[in-house]
Amino acid sequence: MASETSKALLPAGLADDLPPDADIEAEVIGALMATFRAHGYERVKPPLIEFEESLLGGPGAALAQQIFRVMDPQSQRMLGVRADMTVQVARIAATRLRQRARPLRLSYSGQVLRTRGSQLRPERQFSQAGFELIGSASLEADVEAILLAAEALRGAGATHLSIDLTLPHLVGVLAADRGIVGPRLDQLRDALDRKDAAALALVAKDDPDRAFGRLLEAAGPVDDALAAIKAIALPKEVSDIVDAASALVALARPHLGDLLLTLDPTEYRGFEYHTGISFSVFARGVRGELGRGGRYVLENGEPATGFSVYLDSLRRALPARVSGGLVFVRASAGFDRCQKLHAEGWRTVRGFDDAADAKAEAARLGCAHYFLDGSVHALNDAGHKQSGKR
Repeated sequence: MASETSKALLPAGLADDLPPDADIEAEVIGALMATFRAHGYERVKPPLIEFEESLLGGPGAALAQQIFRVMDPQSQRMLGVRADMTVQVARIAATRLRQRARPLRLSYSGQVLRTRGSQLRPERQFSQAGFELIGSASLEADVEAILLAAEALRGAGATHLSIDLTLPHLVGVLAADRGIVGPRLDQLRDALDRKDAAALALVAKDDPDRAFGRLLEAAGPVDDALAAIKAIALPKEVSDIVDAASALVALARPHLGDLLLTLDPTEYRGFEYHTGISFSVFARGVRGELGRGGRYVLENGEPATGFSVYLDSLRRALPARVSGGLVFVRASAGFDRCQKLHAEGWRTVRGFDDAADAKAEAARLGCAHYFLDGSVHALNDAGHKQSGKR
């Protein structure tokens, strides 16, 4: 028979969310979804598992290695557990909601499961929330995605944010102009992602004007990065990409307050299905990005942009919460007394033994307050009566 300890063991990358973390995450998701809804994003709820080919369409192709697969005993077809919800929202937009007016604004939240974690995000199952803006190729849509991402994260309680812009399609366009294709392009991207200047010099040894090396060196504060990129002799198609990034920064910056903007023009890992301006959001001192978004194309060719929040990282960015608002109430006070306290904003824990000391029971059960003699009292001040929301 399995021991209690062995039953508590879980596979690598999986974990139980215990109190108060599960409750905090639910509150944070509620705050995020409320912000998305305020901007006209309607919520959709795709299934946790669906036919494998549906998860591999359009942007899903980049996540093929991250999908858990299982045979459906009913249809005898392969199913996949979603590794990212963007793919599912894209499917819904292209099929079930194809007749809806564009641009189409959709939001979502739910659990995702991946076959493996990363060094920065070892978790394989985590909650994801986000939004997708589908059917508009305008720069204003990209601006809305960035501004809404920042507003939602701040509204959830995150501070000291920075946005790192990237242009994942830029390297491919410039490489094609230089005749770098196939396996050599893969080597080039790998060297750039690893920030390996020596490997880059070998792969792009015939690169005129050291364009790729200078792009690598350009990463940093957005204004400095853009100036450094514009100093490179680039073909018009690449220059147009950089000009679009400059225009986006000019439109977004007045609304971002003290939020730091940076630019890494060569970042590609994690943005494999993105086709235009993309971005990650970070918080000072927090491992991993809080979320990632940017422009991509649906399987039916529709342009789209959006943003996904990773709740495991976001929770690490939030200030510690002081437990409060929980009141111990004796059974003799009546169930209706608990309901009245709820109306005032309290949460209650009802006792079943009226002989027990109310204050001691409150402390034992983790309550910061107890109800006695018609009033709420704080544990740390027995003589202080309180009322109202906590």
